[in-house]
Amino acid sequence: MSVQSAIRRKTAPDIRARKGGDPIVMLTSYHAHTASLVDRYCDVILVGDSLGNVMHGFETTVPVTLDMMILQGRAVMRGSEQALVVVDMPFGSYEASKEQAFHSAVRIMKESLCGAVKLEGGVKMAETIRFLSERGVPVMGHIGLTPQSINTLGSFRAQGREEGSWEPIEADARAVSEAGAFSVVIEAVAEPLGRKITEQIAIPTIGIGASAACDGQVLVLEDMLGLSPRAPKFVKRYGNLGPGIEAAIKDYADEVRSRAFPGPEHVYGMKPKG
Repeated sequence: MSVQSAIRRKTAPDIRARKGGDPIVMLTSYHAHTASLVDRYCDVILVGDSLGNVMHGFETTVPVTLDMMILQGRAVMRGSEQALVVVDMPFGSYEASKEQAFHSAVRIMKESLCGAVKLEGGVKMAETIRFLSERGVPVMGHIGLTPQSINTLGSFRAQGREEGSWEPIEADARAVSEAGAFSVVIEAVAEPLGRKITEQIAIPTIGIGASAACDGQVLVLEDMLGLSPRAPKFVKRYGNLGPGIEAAIKDYADEVRSRAFPGPEHVYGMKPKG
């Protein structure tokens, strides 16, 4: 009798243990079908609140709701088997208090079955991260450029361009690490700063427009596939699927309009009458 070993899904402690080891591969996904593809190659799948931009056409991630994140988290969990699935906590779901954050995180984990949550902020969120971690909620931090703060930042500009501005970002990284996060995303910071933080803190760093020296990297799937109309300058496009999709849609529309669209005879081998 053959015994088939069950596929074991990666956990937050597995990712935490990768500090200084093999680079951590991470991409976003919001659907079951893309999750099944990403799952074959990635250690972590992020259900990012960037779904507000790439799925719903919002200018920022601010309008994204908890229900939206849970719905897409469920889809990604159904489509994946081995990657750790991390779901973003959206703006307004955790900032008011650590208790609010706990209730939101519990909803996300119970209803989506994901393995961890992600929240933005450093020193100001350290108490919340500690509160969640001590109560069984694995937390991935996010520092540097924090898109949910766009209305106070004013623009999506890179952080830490001048060495004199590094200390607050370094303090954020230390605070997140010491509070018990299992890893931290560092977004859009100067390369030397990303490298320095990676060397300084005890948890894995996941870069997005930060430094190749980070312990891992993450990109928005639609950005790297060429499906986003406006991708950050730091994103390398590994594909350019937009024109191919548009061409396929145009071919379909042209066939329908010219009545050349294949009928049942094409599918079932039937001969057309007449």
